[in-house]
Order: sequence, then structure tokens, then C-alpha cells
Amino acid sequence: MVGGGLVTGGGAHVWQGFHWLQLLERELLFFSLFWFVVGMIDEVLIDLIWFSLRLRCGGLESAVSPSTRTPPGPATPPIAVFIAAWQEAEVIGATITHMLSAWRGEALRLYVGCYGNDGATVAAAMAAAGHDGRVRIVINDRPGPTTKADCLNRLYGALLDDEQRLGRRFQGVVLHDAEDMVHPRALGLIAEALEQVDFVQLPVRPDLQPGPHWVGGHYADEFVESHTRVLTVRDALGAALPAAGVGCGFARSMLSRIGTIRREQGERGPFVAECLTEDYEIGLLVTHLGGKARFLRLRDETGELIATRSYFPDTVAGAVRQKTRWIHGIALQSWDRLGWIGRPVDVWMALRDRRGPLVALVLSMAYALLLLQAAMAPLRALHWIEGDLVPQAVHHLVWLGFLGLLWRMAMRFGFSAREYGLAEGLRAMARIPVANIITIMAGRRALVAYGRTLRGIAVVWDKTPHHDHPVLARRQAAVAEAPEVGPIVGAGLPA
Repeated sequence: MVGGGLVTGGGAHVWQGFHWLQLLERELLFFSLFWFVVGMIDEVLIDLIWFSLRLRCGGLESAVSPSTRTPPGPATPPIAVFIAAWQEAEVIGATITHMLSAWRGEALRLYVGCYGNDGATVAAAMAAAGHDGRVRIVINDRPGPTTKADCLNRLYGALLDDEQRLGRRFQGVVLHDAEDMVHPRALGLIAEALEQVDFVQLPVRPDLQPGPHWVGGHYADEFVESHTRVLTVRDALGAALPAAGVGCGFARSMLSRIGTIRREQGERGPFVAECLTEDYEIGLLVTHLGGKARFLRLRDETGELIATRSYFPDTVAGAVRQKTRWIHGIALQSWDRLGWIGRPVDVWMALRDRRGPLVALVLSMAYALLLLQAAMAPLRALHWIEGDLVPQAVHHLVWLGFLGLLWRMAMRFGFSAREYGLAEGLRAMARIPVANIITIMAGRRALVAYGRTLRGIAVVWDKTPHHDHPVLARRQAAVAEAPEVGPIVGAGLPA
């Protein structure tokens, strides 16, 4: 019924327009609700497995004993650490200095990949390396930016040259980014694990920058849940584990095997140059080739998580750029490149990994539905729109979906509060809309970028710029607390 009895002429057209609005509202509700329920079931399954693991194992974290690993001797095969660096002059020095200090007693060689047309990064890396013989700065024979995978392949070539020259092989290869702050126990833990498995991943723990960090904080919320709940479940199920690109180690024999396969495909190393998420793909490939993979979530003697720390983008533009690369590489490129191989559990996890574009679409439709309902609310209040085109059973599903949302908010609060404190747990719930908006924008941008590659446009390193570093922030805090001691030289503070 239309208010005022307008049922003829222009009033009929108005009534017809209101009816179409109701139809649009119903279709948006059906579409969004269906995928919300599917997603809720998927997440609840992960939750149930995780809780069962907690009950069965009495907790999923343990402390590392001080005697976990025998100190490396002269005959211990070293670990190679790869860092690809393009336009990282502001942070690469702090990373190198801290890494050399934190891993002073470890047998390692640090390979830093730079470009000849990025002199600032080369100079910063050389200054931080000083006369430390554990560092080798490798200049890419191609001008930058190429891709991170291409830079890593150049580092792999330098490693092969060193092995041939020295007459010995490295134990394994660890990947890190130019902005990382490592844990002193991390390399020893990875080295010990690689004696038994082919690939190991340690958690990533985003550090929160000073200030509101509404954008950067959502990375902490997502990583702490993913690297506490999801990867723990994947590890327990024996599913293929993705590499995060940092804090991940590969056995030398497995990397050599992958390198042989890739060279037959025209690559110059184990990483696919055109792949935007080469780390994710190579982690899965280990399991698909029959190798063993582990996710290790441990704490040191003080209770601190043995993880890789870094700052993540704290602007919407930076976060969208970074998540665009992740969605493009994981959801779209890996579908093309890897297909749907493996056991049913691997297919299930691949579906979870590749749902980014669908999530962006569903969230877009859900927010469009909220806006439409807000616009129609005054019309319903005036009784210009009456009747309900939605069956009663659907209303029950709406309440079920609402309860699912409350459950997810509670889980996010619990994980974030445990790692970052009660205040951040509360902020984590408030940051959910921020994360959703970033996902929507990144999903659209990823589809556009993927479309360009289908037209033959080459993939380039659309990297995230880094201006701040957790090590430098800790150094500044130390100076502020004890100004009488003067400036602190270097960035090698304990993690």
C-alpha cells in the first residue's frame, strides 16, 4: 500500500518503484546470507578442531628450553638468509644490524639482494654490514624493480656459486623481508626443525605503531588469529602449509629439488619470477612434492612469542596496495598455476585461501544491503512500504548469521587481547569494518590487475614502501627513557 491512497497514474509508478526496491533488497539478502552461512560453517569447523586440539594437548604453545639446540660448531652447516630489497634504504640497515646482533652465535650467511639503480639501498646495506663476513650483498643483473621472486632467484644463484667455491652445502634457506625484526631464538629453532622436516614456518606478529593504528592494527588482528588458530589446525591436519615469506625455512635438498623443476620451466631458480606470492606457492609445493612441513608456535624462557615482528601499512592506500598483491597472487595466480591438487583437506584449505575475491563481493553486497535498508527505513516508518517478500525461515537464518558474527567478534577479541592486551582486543572488534572495507577495495583492484595480466601486461613488484622499523622505535623509546646515556649506536637491541 502506498501512503495517501496513490494507486493510479504517478502513484502507481511510485508503488512499482518501491516494489522493485523490495525485490532488490530480497535478492541482496539471499545472496549475502547464503555465503555468510557457508563461511560461518567453514570457520566453526576450524574453531571446533582448534578447541579439540587445546583440550587434547593441554594448550598449543610451549616454552623453548635453554638447551633446545647445541651451539653450532665450526663444522655445522650454515643457514642462508635471503632478503630481497628494492627501495628499502630507510629500514634495511636496522634489519641487518639487528639480525647480525640477535644471531651472533649462529652459523649463517646473510644474502641481501639489491639493484644497481637503487644506490640508496645498496649504500644503507653496505653501511650496516660493515666488515662482517657473514653478509653478502648481491646486485641483481637486471634493473629494478623486477619482482621479489626474481630477486630471490638471483640470491639463490649467488648461494650456488658460494657452495661450489666453498665445497660445502648450506643446511637450509630462510626468507625474510627488509623490514623484519627477528627473534634471537628463531634461527636456531628453524635450524633444529630442518633436521627433521623440509619446510618450517614461524608465526608473524605485527607490531603496533604509536597512535590510533586503526588500519595497521587490523593486520595484528588477522595475523594473530591466523597464526594461532588456522595454521595450527592446518599443521595438525597435515594439510599443505603456505609460507608467509618471513620466518620460514626450507631444507637445502628440497629447495634444490624445486629449483631443478623450475629451471626446466625456464626459471633461473626455485621461485617463479612472475608470481606475486612466490612464498605462498613454494610453501604448498613442498607438501605436494611429498615433503614434510611444520608450523611451530613456541615461546622463549620469558614467555615472548618466537616470531617475526614488523610494521604493516597504517594508511588505507598502503593496506589496499599490499592486500591487492596478496589476493592477486594467492586467490587468482595460484588458481591458475597450482589448480586444485592434493588431498581433500588440501582442496578445503585452497578454497579458504582463494576466497578473497568472493569475500570482497559478498561484503560489497552486504554493505549495499545495509545502505538500502537504511534508505527504506523511513518509507517503512511512513507505511509507504508494507509486506515482507522474505520467507520466515530466512529470518531465522538472519539471526543465525548475526549470532555467527557475534561469535567471530568474540574470537577476534580473545586472540587479540591475549597477545596485545585487553584494550587492543576491544579495538580488534571495532576494526572489523575497517578490515572489510580494505578487503573490498583490494578485491576490486586485484581483479583489475589480474585482467591486465591476461592481456599480456608484465607483472612488476608493486611493493609496500617502509619508513619505520620496530627496532628503531625501540631504540628511540630507550633514549627517551634514559636520555642521560646518550644516543645508542646501531640497532641491535634485543627482540
